[in-house]
Amino acid sequence: MIRRLVSSLALVWVLGFLWFAIWLPQPVGDVRTDGVVALTGAGGRIERGIAVLDRHLAPRLLVSGVDREVRPREFAAEYGIDPELLRCCITLGYESVDTRSNAREAARWIARYRIRSVRLVTSDWHMRRAAFDLAQVAPAGVTVVEDAVRTRPSFYALFLEYHKLLARMLQRAWGD
Repeated sequence: MIRRLVSSLALVWVLGFLWFAIWLPQPVGDVRTDGVVALTGAGGRIERGIAVLDRHLAPRLLVSGVDREVRPREFAAEYGIDPELLRCCITLGYESVDTRSNAREAARWIARYRIRSVRLVTSDWHMRRAAFDLAQVAPAGVTVVEDAVRTRPSFYALFLEYHKLLARMLQRAWGD
């Protein structure tokens, strides 16, 4: 009986990991939203968020997890952003240090601007946990559009991220 239970759990874990690793979230096309949240970290995320603004697919952008040492002028220079675009439409979020605090920072920004639909930009391997965390704290009725930046994650990165997602789901199930 116990052997069957352990075998069943192992099979579920293996199948879950295969699903997680093989079917990574994908980039989304020209979907219009009320805002875009780009999480700092791996390359391509901030550039994707800026491209969404440039293509007029969202009117404002939150870059969540910006290092406290980075000044707006430096940020604009690094990414070739017009200072006027930075002033009107881009919020640099300095409050978050991890995925959960990214979600809380994004939720406050979403509420502040009364955003009803938001494009979440992060790496493909990170999207499921980031979207899960945002869904837990976002204002009711907000639609989250997942826009994954394609990467070539290592087996180790996928293995670690899968377990972080499982841990978050279990924490949520047990009352956070």
